[in-house]
Amino acid sequence: MSSKEELQKRLGVTIDSETLRLALTHRSYAYENGGIPTNERLEFLGDSILGFCIAEYLYETQPDLAEGDLAKRRAAVVSMRALASVARQLDLGHHIYLGRGEKQSDGANKASILADTVEAIFGAVYLHHGIEVVRSLILRLITPMLEDGELLGAATDWKTVIQEEAAGNKLGEVFYEVTGTGPDHARAYTAILNIGQRVLAEGHGPSKKEAEQEAARLSWKLLHPDEPGTPTSK
Repeated sequence: MSSKEELQKRLGVTIDSETLRLALTHRSYAYENGGIPTNERLEFLGDSILGFCIAEYLYETQPDLAEGDLAKRRAAVVSMRALASVARQLDLGHHIYLGRGEKQSDGANKASILADTVEAIFGAVYLHHGIEVVRSLILRLITPMLEDGELLGAATDWKTVIQEEAAGNKLGEVFYEVTGTGPDHARAYTAILNIGQRVLAEGHGPSKKEAEQEAARLSWKLLHPDEPGTPTSK
């Protein structure tokens, strides 16, 4: 059995070889191989499908939860941390096509790369089989984590928290200035969070999302210096 057949066995679904290869092609590998297509479009598709399937599941199975708690639970299980955990259970890193630089920097174990590839896999399954099959796969892989109290507690969506903070206190528009440095295979991002005319905090991370989340987290701490822990859902 080939490694790709083994991966599909773990997934419990089949994907045609061309689409599967695309789902596993990181931009660092594409860059080093003549600019071939990457998995980023599939990742975009899979991210949307994942969010919808989990939102639908929570709506149907948690009738007593308020909107804020539903959002927090969804954020927990579609987070980079959660998706990277799923990828490691599938041994997905072993199958990702990475450029030399990412291989040398242990890219196959980077949470951001693993999480993005899981989303690309979901996008590929949707294209190959349709919504019912990908929904079944997502619920099988993702919903067990709704019982993980530690994961749920760590899943604060800081960007949403800051947005609500600014709106509720009429602080002004929230916007991020994001810059990236370094080669495509080892990109590093800096995000500066602004509210109205005020510059609050600067975050760093290997992806735009992570840099923005860190900037939002630091900004909330700056606005609430005397409040320990994390904000509660509204």
